[in-house]
Amino acid sequence: MAIRAEAWPAGGRQRNWTLTVVPSTEDEPGLAEPLAQLDDRRLVELCLSGRVEAFDAVVERHQRAVYQLCFRFVRRHEDAADLTQEVFLRAYRGLRRFRGDANLSTWLYRIGVNACLNHVSTKRPPETALDDAPALRGAGDDPAAALAKARESARVRRAVARLPPKQRATLILRVYQDLPHREIAAALGTTVGAVKANFFHALGNLRRLLADEA
Repeated sequence: MAIRAEAWPAGGRQRNWTLTVVPSTEDEPGLAEPLAQLDDRRLVELCLSGRVEAFDAVVERHQRAVYQLCFRFVRRHEDAADLTQEVFLRAYRGLRRFRGDANLSTWLYRIGVNACLNHVSTKRPPETALDDAPALRGAGDDPAAALAKARESARVRRAVARLPPKQRATLILRVYQDLPHREIAAALGTTVGAVKANFFHALGNLRRLLADEA
């Protein structure tokens, strides 16, 4: 059985990737509800019991959020798509380690953050990232204003990429993924106090980097 997922780059193009798993030969009796209607905990239970197709529903439910997280770190669609695949491969192989004391999405974020930090520590970011390209303007938009907004957004992304790893991860999870401090702490394996401190320092460093560039 193949799990088919899609990524959503800023430019609107799609990239497909495939995760291949071995299907179960036995159906679980009494499972009347479609998999998509089950909660994450139940999907994990079914997958661990042998219904590996339940992982299809996990991927479909969380793939976009995981891709967006990866894209915020690496700023390249191809790298983000590859990292998204890696996150779900790691999650599938290590599903028995999911204890259920946090949301499945938080656990996936933790895998994603670790994968992204490993990636950016070993690979030099490109001079021009896909997300730095000015967006296509719509009808009636002011060209000068749209270009200025695109340039400012690119400045912010470059500054975020220069933050220390823990600060960058905290900022991305808080601002772009809109996670509360408690979930960020679970995703990063730290305390709520440390998350608040990292976020405070990240904002300060971000302001300094933007001021230096200006």
